[in-house]
Amino acid sequence: MQSKLEPAGTVKEVTIIYYGELSLKLQHSVEHFVQLENGRVIIPDSYKQDKSIIAVCDGAVNILNKFGERIEFTPYHSNTV
Repeated sequence: MQSKLEPAGTVKEVTIIYYGELSLKLQHSVEHFVQLENGRVIIPDSYKQDKSIIAVCDGAVNILNKFGERIEFTPYHSNTV
């Protein structure tokens, strides 16, 4: 018998793309969450804590390049032109 606190469904592998609370660098992680019969993946509040989720992708996604990884910041007081 399943607890009323646990949603019924199957476990689904997903890649979550998100921004963390303290950084503008786009981040991602591969997770396993419950997927309901209607296709919706249930992401626990504990995982959402301190994240702004941008996308939920099917399966493990191999991300080659993300926004923010190749940005080079020049210090304001630099003499470089």
